[in-house]
Amino acid sequence: MKLNKLNIAAFLISGSMLFTSCEAVKNANNTQKGAAIGTAAGAVLGGILGNNIGRGGNAPLGAVLGGVVGGVAGGVIGNKMDKQAKEIKETLPGAEVERVGEGIKITLNENTVNFDFNSANLTSLAKSNLDKLVTVLKNNPDTNINIYGHTDSVGSDAVNLRISAQRAQAVKNYMVANGIASSRMFTEGLGKSSPIASNDTDAGRAKNRRVEFAITANEKMIQDAQSGN
Repeated sequence: MKLNKLNIAAFLISGSMLFTSCEAVKNANNTQKGAAIGTAAGAVLGGILGNNIGRGGNAPLGAVLGGVVGGVAGGVIGNKMDKQAKEIKETLPGAEVERVGEGIKITLNENTVNFDFNSANLTSLAKSNLDKLVTVLKNNPDTNINIYGHTDSVGSDAVNLRISAQRAQAVKNYMVANGIASSRMFTEGLGKSSPIASNDTDAGRAKNRRVEFAITANEKMIQDAQSGN
């Protein structure tokens, strides 16, 4: 029988479960799960997570968050990301924060970060909320930050790609102006390619107009985790 990635992952996970009780895994947090699954399963699970990132179906974001270090180092990174995710939720209540693999997915909807109509100019509300996120990112310097702009389906593909890229860049520029190193950030405009709601209603289109972040460990955090720091 030809094995695909899912078959292999199931085999690896079942092997790891011989050493970890079902109840323990069921009750484990993200950190414990990462350490329990281990390095071998981590690489395969990372690919699966990348292809199944959640509601957005966002391939670039999924590829970034899908990478898994695994093992003890993965557990250390997971613990740090658990704490950072909690800090973001407490500091910026309007953000949708999800722990994915060993990273963090943040969705800032139109009611949290928005722009002037048909432009990439941040509103005063957007700047106020980004200030809160900047505070957390400054407190956690050993991470990389990918920023993705999204639009609804109104307008042409070319226009939506352009404005989504400009909006992602506007977020980066604002964060750089407020003390986040430019080298930590990457931006991409995805236009209307990754809807999370129906574009047939005003409410759905509003949800699709959003900015997403993928927060991942940088090389320093990975090296520190591997050395036990």
